Amino acid sequence: MPGLLLGDVFPNFEADTTIGRIKFHDFLGDSWGILFSHPKDFTPVCTTELACASRISDQFKKRGVKMIALSVDSVEDHRSWSKDVMAFNSETESVLPFPIIADDKRELSVQLGMLDPDERDKDGIPLTARCVFVIGPDKRLKLSILYPATTGRNFDELLRVIDSLQLTAQKKVATPVDWKPGEKVMVIPSLSEAEAAALFPSGVTTKELPSGKKYLRYTQP
Repeated sequence: MPGLLLGDVFPNFEADTTIGRIKFHDFLGDSWGILFSHPKDFTPVCTTELACASRISDQFKKRGVKMIALSVDSVEDHRSWSKDVMAFNSETESVLPFPIIADDKRELSVQLGMLDPDERDKDGIPLTARCVFVIGPDKRLKLSILYPATTGRNFDELLRVIDSLQLTAQKKVATPVDWKPGEKVMVIPSLSEAEAAALFPSGVTTKELPSGKKYLRYTQP
């Protein structure tokens, strides 16, 4: 992402949202955060995404992650669109459980490198791509994923990577391909065998390889 790399402090922007004006770092507090952007209100793929995010919002809350969305329309449009989203979920009496940022001037979209040059609105203005930013309690960017406007996100995958990020922030491990919570993890290469044995009393197993190098080390977190 132009100007925003993993490990960078996420901009402490101010913005109008469906819950009022916020300063981003104050909104996050000591929590993890996820910011996901949308090309435009009242569009089909975005509606399905917001509806899914709403349905599984308790899963993010359980992980201590505050959710916030962004789209390039006004707060008034966001509030009206939110009613469509909840109706899609057959929850017409419920309120969208997270705020939406109004970026109708596209200032934040430009700052965070969110614009998709290949997808434009009827006036020829670039739409916002489907960005995902996961921010840690230290306000630093932990993960970014950029989808084109035409491809909807997989929120199960977003929960999976958050589980990985939170686990690896606490323990000296990495998660292998297709890892899911409860499965074995990998001991990071920088740990010596003695350090690994001390840190992981449940034991460390090493896969034998033709090279003879003992870098595939597994343990139960």
